[in-house]
Formats: sequence, structure tokens, C-alpha cells
Amino acid sequence: MTPELHAVVAPLTDLCGRPGGPRERQLLHGEGFLVERTRNGWALGETAKDGYPGHVALADLGPPILPTHRIAAPATHVYPAPDMKSGGGHALPFAALVEAIPEETKGNGFVALTNGSFIPARHLAPVEHLYVDPVTVAEMFLGTPYLWGGNSIWGIDCSGLVQAALLLCGMECPADSHLQEKAVGREIGDDEPTERGDLLFWKGHVAIAADDSTLIHANAHHMAVVREPIESAIIRIADQGDGFPTSRRRPGRPDGGC
Repeated sequence: MTPELHAVVAPLTDLCGRPGGPRERQLLHGEGFLVERTRNGWALGETAKDGYPGHVALADLGPPILPTHRIAAPATHVYPAPDMKSGGGHALPFAALVEAIPEETKGNGFVALTNGSFIPARHLAPVEHLYVDPVTVAEMFLGTPYLWGGNSIWGIDCSGLVQAALLLCGMECPADSHLQEKAVGREIGDDEPTERGDLLFWKGHVAIAADDSTLIHANAHHMAVVREPIESAIIRIADQGDGFPTSRRRPGRPDGGC
């Protein structure tokens, strides 16, 4: 059976290893999910962006869309009319995908979507727009609650943060930290100083360097995305029994450079 492409119609949905099981990752509104089969209200398949397998609640999926924009604000509200006082809408998180009607339909500061709803134009960016600095993306998540398997501004984990930061800069990045440690960029030698955008790995954890002495990461100690001095983080993580960094990697630019 050929997998059938669907799109997430809920603001956010969990990707579970088994129907009704624990969250392993999340998909944002508008993201694609390739459905292999459905049963008892669940769809088995894999994410279109990175091939991550799992189960998604069938009620959270709908027909595929051709995304034209993504949410560029930390979050936005979706309105039933182009009026900020209209009620009955819902919220979408940063980086969620939407399909808009051509730009000339924009009025009153809103953009019309093909599903009949409206979003403030200031909260949207064209889907082809890419950020140039993964750290800038990671900084959007500062203060976000830590959530195991989370992928959104409403809750995120260490590998979800790094994946969002890289994908929104046009860099390929798998979903889990152990895969990121194998696949992203190149390993940095012990003689090379840490630079902005470098990734630091521990067993089961990853952080992104904001500069040569500070990192940004989602972690369970703070239960949030925070800035932390690199040396302090290394000592703290070792003291809590999780060992020392296993590697550092430098992501490559979309053009293949470093």
C-alpha cells in the first residue's frame, strides 16, 4: 500500500510509538504525515519532514495542503473573520504551516487562509523564507517549558529545539539527539574553539552554543529552555550523574559550507 499524505489540522498533535501510548515527538499544524494504514481512530505512518515513524490521532489529520506561510511570531490566534474582536478562533504555535489565499485578499491587517479563517499578517512569513542563524531561532524558544518529546513553543525538549533551529535555517536535521550526533555537520576537534551555532552532545542530550562560553538548551533541570554558561552546564550535568560531553559538532550551511 502506498502511503497517503495527510496534513495536521489540529494546532499540534502527538506522535506516539503505539496508539494511545507515550509521546515520542510532535507535529505542528500544516505538517505532512504519510499514512500507511488506519485503525481504531489512529493513523500509522511517518512524518514527511524527517521520516519519523509512529501513530497520530486520526481526528488531528486532514487533506494535504500546499503551505504558503509559516507562523513567524511565538504564537498567533486564528480568527473566523478579519477582525481582532471576532471570537471562536484558536491559537497556532511558532513555525506552524498554513495555506493562504493570494496576497491581494489581505485586508484590515489580516491574511485569509484557504480554510476560511484569518491570521494577522504581521505574524506570518512566506514558507520559503529561511532564517540565517540557528541561534536566533533557538532564542525564540527561551522560557519555553521543557516537555519530553515536545516540538513547539508550548513545550519542547533538547533535540526538538535543535531540530527546529536547524530546519528553519534550511539545514537537514533528524529528530533525536543520538541521530543528530551522527548526522549533523562535522565533528569538531579538541583543538578547535567553540563557536556560535555549534552543537554540544551528551548521552541523551544536546545543546546549541550561543557563543564560546554560553549555550542554549531545553533541559529537565530548569524545566525550560534557558541560557547557561557552558562550563557550569558541563559540571552540573556531570555532578547529576549524566557524564561529560561526548562530542561537539558544527552544522553545515545549506550551501554545503561550515
